[in-house]
Amino acid sequence: MSLIPARATIQPVTAPRKPVIVRKLTRDWYAGYASAVPSGDGVELELLDSSGKLLRLPWSEIKWVCYIREPASGDNSGNLTRNDTINPERLLRRRFTGRPRIAGVWLRLTLADGDGLEGIAANDRSLVDGAGLLLTPPDTRSSTQRVFVPRSAIRELTVLGVIAPAASQRHRGVAQPELFEKQQSEDHNA
Repeated sequence: MSLIPARATIQPVTAPRKPVIVRKLTRDWYAGYASAVPSGDGVELELLDSSGKLLRLPWSEIKWVCYIREPASGDNSGNLTRNDTINPERLLRRRFTGRPRIAGVWLRLTLADGDGLEGIAANDRSLVDGAGLLLTPPDTRSSTQRVFVPRSAIRELTVLGVIAPAASQRHRGVAQPELFEKQQSEDHNA
C-alpha cells in the first residue's frame, strides 16, 4: 500500500479541453486546447498549446476564442498553409445571408478592433451574466463551430431578432387565427 506524501495536493478534474484558435486584438493568434466551457471567473484564459506548454492569456487582450472541429494541421507535410496562417479559424462568413433558422437571439457585434461578427446566442441569462457571449457562427459547416467573445472585446451589440424554436412557431401560428376568429364572431353577435 502506497502512502500519499504530506505535501501532495489533489487537483480537481477540469472540464475537457477542446481544440481552439485564440485570436488576440493585436491580430496575433494561438492554436491549442482550452476548456470546453469558457469561464470568465479568472482574468485569463488557460491555453494548452500543441507542445504541451500552458499559456495564460489575459481576457482583456483576447478578441475571440473559436472552437474548431480539428486542430490546424496544414498541408500533408504538417506545415501550416499560407491561408491557415492568415485565417486559421477559417471563419470566412461573419454575417448571415438571410434570417437564421437556429433558435436563439440573433446578434451583431462590433468588436474593439472594429471588426464585425454576427451569431446566434442562447436565449438565457448568459446574455447578461458571465464573462462573454458564446455564439453559433453564420457558417457552421466551416471549421469553427462556436465563437466565444469576451465582454471586454465587445464595443457594440445589436439584437437583430429573436428566433423561436420551430415547435413554438408552429403552435403560435395555429393558435393566433383561432383567437381572432372567436373574437370576430363575438363582435358580430353583440
